Amino acid sequence: MSRAVALRLGAFAGALALAFAAAFAIGSAVDPVAAADPAPPTDMAGMGGETHGAGHSESSGQLPGLAVSDAGYTFEPESTFFTANSKTVLRFTIKGPDGKPVTGYTPTHEKDLHLIVVRRDLSGFHHVHPTRDAGGTWSIPFTFTAGGTWRLYADFQPAGFDRTLTLGTDVNVSGLYIPVPLNDPASSYSVHEYDVTLAGTPVAGKESELTFRVSSGGKPVTDLQPYLGAFGHLVSLRSGDLAYLHNHPSQDAKAGMKGGPEIKFGTTFPTAGTYRLFLDFQHAGAVHTAEFTVQVGGEGKAIVPPTVLPSQPSKPSTPSHEDTPHGH
Repeated sequence: MSRAVALRLGAFAGALALAFAAAFAIGSAVDPVAAADPAPPTDMAGMGGETHGAGHSESSGQLPGLAVSDAGYTFEPESTFFTANSKTVLRFTIKGPDGKPVTGYTPTHEKDLHLIVVRRDLSGFHHVHPTRDAGGTWSIPFTFTAGGTWRLYADFQPAGFDRTLTLGTDVNVSGLYIPVPLNDPASSYSVHEYDVTLAGTPVAGKESELTFRVSSGGKPVTDLQPYLGAFGHLVSLRSGDLAYLHNHPSQDAKAGMKGGPEIKFGTTFPTAGTYRLFLDFQHAGAVHTAEFTVQVGGEGKAIVPPTVLPSQPSKPSTPSHEDTPHGH
């Protein structure tokens, strides 16, 4: 079953969601602390741009995003149970080594904290920016679009701390659950009126250059707008354990600058395996997300973009990035 078909079935059967809510809430409770990855730390520095994944594993010996606590800092959601298609507010704190909510942060890529929300089958991706009150509680309106177990990532740098941290925790969303298969590897993706292609030769454990190219109506887009201090923002998640790699392209971008059609990243995939890549880019005042499945091996296999782009852009295969307020 394709990802798009699975999503349509989920919407068609939405009326049954409440009947399953109670049973799901009981049966899907899990420990929010993910198992540590035994892989050793790897150099995840991007091509001149700051990489959120760099240095996260030095003290814990694990890859970013796999644990709820690191270096004495803990990600604590106010609730870990929600209902699908119901408007709610995500609230959480980052507790420091003293057990108190952190109130001081060093901005990374123009924000004090980046929150990534994705279901564990890698559907429903959102990159959002909550607000923080004086007491250190973060909050943002949010609607989970389907039942299942969802992963939350908090990416931040505490004030006075020498590196950024990525902490992860699971939350449970009651409602009808239809697993969405991961798309096969492909070198192009269409979102709204845009076509995005991917080229590169990823190799496990080594820095690889990935080149995304954005076009619209068959013409290259040459006026991409800055987004979070760059012309693109890339999150890579490893299928299976959802280990997290989050980086930016080598070229920084400031207000008034124009970029495109190419956005290049230096990315280190820590191990062989299947990864899901989420590219955010901004054009004409709106942020769009292109999604790619990439198979990474030890030898390196070239990803070649198609010579002919899709004639008609498809709808996003997961709920739209714009469907939930995200505080850009």
